[in-house]
Amino acid sequence: MTSPRARPDGAAAEDVAAFLRDNPSWLADNPALYRALAPPRRVHGEPLADHMAAMLREERAHAAEMARRAEFILAAGRATAGLTQRVQAAVLALIRAVDTLDCLTGELPGVLGLDAVALCVEADLAGARLLPAGTVAAVLGGRDVVFRDAPEDAALLHAEAARLARHDALVRVPDAGAPALLALVARDRSLLEPGQGAGALVFLGRAVAAALARRSGG
Repeated sequence: MTSPRARPDGAAAEDVAAFLRDNPSWLADNPALYRALAPPRRVHGEPLADHMAAMLREERAHAAEMARRAEFILAAGRATAGLTQRVQAAVLALIRAVDTLDCLTGELPGVLGLDAVALCVEADLAGARLLPAGTVAAVLGGRDVVFRDAPEDAALLHAEAARLARHDALVRVPDAGAPALLALVARDRSLLEPGQGAGALVFLGRAVAAALARRSGG
């Protein structure tokens, strides 16, 4: 916190007053300074009352901006919490499922609030989408989760859901026997917002790997 500056002496105060008299619009042209000034009393007349109104406008604008920033932070937190909760429900669905692949494509889109979910594997696996060798490494680039807008390879990864794939998230499924990923599709970007809930999706990818291992008896 900065220390308050000492009041100017008589000569300096007169210089300030003279400057403001010679430049009557200077404060109006620099409205941010109104936040640093004490408001005048209205009894001093309309010109000073105008300055008081300007100070109030500046303070209200500042308060509104702070409120907008706070709402953005809260909204981001709510979105992250919402995705985390949906992933938790999806993992529980996988645990209960008799058929993992059927659960992935049939139940998880509704649980996660998405338009489509598919398992993509670089090997023949009934119920999974077959990918050419090297695809998983190419699209993930060493990452566990990738968020994308308007993906150009939507037909390859999303097949019949490609027309819905305005946004997608690709999630690595580790230790699946062959390179594999979970392809998530959403028309609403807020459901797959980059930087929000990535950790939860990593956990989902691992849960899918565990469910596949259980399915194969591994």
